[in-house]
Amino acid sequence: MMIETAQAFGVDIGGSGIKAAPVDLEKGEFAEPRLKILTPAVSTPQAVAAIVRQQLDHFEVPDSAPVGIAFPAPIKPGQKLDFMANLDQSWIGVDVTEVFSEACGRPVVVVNDADAAGLAEQQYGAAKGQNGLVIATTLGTGIGTALIMNGTLVPNTELGHIILDEKHLDAEKYASSGVREQKELGYKKWAKRLTKYYGLMEKYFNPDLFVVGGGVSRQSDKFLPYIDIKTPIVPAKLRNEAGIVGAAYYASTKQ
Repeated sequence: MMIETAQAFGVDIGGSGIKAAPVDLEKGEFAEPRLKILTPAVSTPQAVAAIVRQQLDHFEVPDSAPVGIAFPAPIKPGQKLDFMANLDQSWIGVDVTEVFSEACGRPVVVVNDADAAGLAEQQYGAAKGQNGLVIATTLGTGIGTALIMNGTLVPNTELGHIILDEKHLDAEKYASSGVREQKELGYKKWAKRLTKYYGLMEKYFNPDLFVVGGGVSRQSDKFLPYIDIKTPIVPAKLRNEAGIVGAAYYASTKQ
């Protein structure tokens, strides 16, 4: 049976792994160690949903517990998916929330993965207690973004794709961590590119805080000090737990 301190259950679906854990919403941390199952080689809706069902069964999640799923695509409730980057293309044209709810035999809440991570930072991490506008970014293969205004999520932003200038059309093709690795850029050189990106975001949105997540945030001291902008910019705190924690939290607010 899912243990007492857990008030919700979170699932984080990625291109390589599907991770899940019961979440303690008081503390914003796992109530039990997470279970990771590799994403099926052919990651169809049926195959992925079956794994989520398996994880719910593994933790014996009660029907009363909110279940949140962080998903790697923009999610609009009641609408079918029109774009998919990291999973099988058979997801296109599917109502994601419906697929998971049917497979799990209960209503579930689905949220974009970058949004889930941003919410976790706002509730429990680097942006806790921050008023005004927080822009949480994840620097990975691409650039994921979450916009949170006074604690309320503005979902499905794709600000990793803003146009930097005529030469660098798409921000994530110029400044993502994937590009840094591919071009073998040193951290200071990369920080110059990030300055261009965050500088433009600053100009458009005038946020109160930037939070920087993604695997590379572990090395934040090597590049964050060299990003030359006025807005405070801090590393994310919840690291790889953010997707699960944020999805569970989001589901609890929707119940």
